Amino acid sequence: MSTTTDIAIIGAGPYGLSLAAHLAGTGLDVRVFGQPMQFWRDSMPTGMVLKSEGFASNLWHPDGALELRDFCRSQGLPYQHSGLPVPLETFWRYGLAFQRRFVPDLDTRSVTRLDHEGGRFVLRFDTGQQVVARRVVLAVGIGFFSHLPCDLDAIVGPLCGHSTRYRDLDRFAGKEVLVIGGGASGVEMAALISQAGGRATVAARHDRIGFCGAPAPRGLLERIRAPESGLGTGWRSWACVTAPMLFHHMPRDFRHMIVRRHLGPAPGWTARAEIERNVTVILRADLVGSRFCEGRPAVTFRIGGAETRTVTADHVIAATGFRADLGRLIFVSPRLRDAISCEGPTPVLSRVFETSVPGLFMIGPIAANSFGPLLRFAYGAGFAARRLSRHLARGSLRRPASAEPELALA
Repeated sequence: MSTTTDIAIIGAGPYGLSLAAHLAGTGLDVRVFGQPMQFWRDSMPTGMVLKSEGFASNLWHPDGALELRDFCRSQGLPYQHSGLPVPLETFWRYGLAFQRRFVPDLDTRSVTRLDHEGGRFVLRFDTGQQVVARRVVLAVGIGFFSHLPCDLDAIVGPLCGHSTRYRDLDRFAGKEVLVIGGGASGVEMAALISQAGGRATVAARHDRIGFCGAPAPRGLLERIRAPESGLGTGWRSWACVTAPMLFHHMPRDFRHMIVRRHLGPAPGWTARAEIERNVTVILRADLVGSRFCEGRPAVTFRIGGAETRTVTADHVIAATGFRADLGRLIFVSPRLRDAISCEGPTPVLSRVFETSVPGLFMIGPIAANSFGPLLRFAYGAGFAARRLSRHLARGSLRRPASAEPELALA
C-alpha cells in the first residue's frame, strides 16, 4: 500500500518541526516522519542543561508563535532571555508542545529506506507500507553521526559505548567510570555521574578544560567588542548567524576549516564546580588503545606525547563527538547516495539546500559545511526553515548543485 505527497520531511527534531510549521499555511501537501524530539529525549542524560541561552532555544513558527518563553510561562517554569540555563527536559517537552500545536499530523514511523525511482522519491517502512513524494527534505539530527574511535574497538559493547547510549546515569552509583572527551558532553556527563554517586575520571586531549564563562553583566564596550548572538558572544559567531549565505559563497576549504574550528564543544559553566571538586581529570591524553583486564575495560593513553598511562574502570563512556557523513544515513539507498555530489563526506548543497538530485534537500548538521556553524545548532533551524519554505512554496525545482565549487555558488 502506498500514498503520495508533495513534500516528505524525514526528521522531527527542531529542524523538521520548524520547517513543517513554516509550510503549514502554504497549501502544500506535507508529511513529516519520525519520533518528535527523539534525540533530545532518548540520547542525552537526565539532568543536563543546554548551552544555548533561553532566547536561542526556540523552535520556529513564521509568526513567532510559541517560543520557549511562552511555554515556560504557561507551565510555571523559570525563564530568562539569557543567564539562566535551560534544562534539557524543559527543552524537549517544549518541542513536544510545539509539535502537538503546529504539526499535529506527525507520522511517527521511521523511514527504513529512501529510494529515487522514476523521478519520484519512495519512502519505505518496516511495515511494508510506502509513501511516494515529489520532494524530500532530510532534516535528521546528529544522532546518526556519533563517532567512536577505532582504538576502542576491543572493548565496545556492554561496558563501553558512545555517550548517546546513556540517559539514566544513576546506574553508575558506586562505579568507576572513565569518560573520554573534554568537550561539553563528556565533562557535563562526568559531573552528573559524580552527582549520582559515581567515581568519574575525564580524559581530555587538550591541556585544560575550556569551560564557558558564567553569565555576568556586560557593559556597552564589552557588547561592542563581543556582540551577543544565538551562537554566543563574539564577532565570529555573530557573522555565522547573520551571514550564512556569504559563508555559502566562500571557498570549500575555508568553509570546512571554519566548521571544524569555530565553536568547539566547550563545557558549560554549570559543571565546573563539580568537576573541580570531585572528578579526576587527565589532560593531554591521546587515546592509543584498549583491552580487557580481568573483565574490566582498560584504556591506554599517551600523556603529553611521552609516557603512556592505562586507566581501568567499571565502564567507559566515549564522549568523542559527531562527524557528519552522508554514508551514515543508512536508510538512504546506495543508488541514491551515489547520485548525490559530495565534498568529502557531506553533500554539495545549492543556495536553497538542494542536493545534486533534483527535489532532494538537506538541512541541519549535514548542511553545516555549506552554510556554516549555524547549521550545527538548533538555533539554525530558523534560518533553514525560512529560506527553504520560501523556495518550496514556489513549487519550482532549481538547477541541482554541482560538486564544482564555482558552480555550487550559482
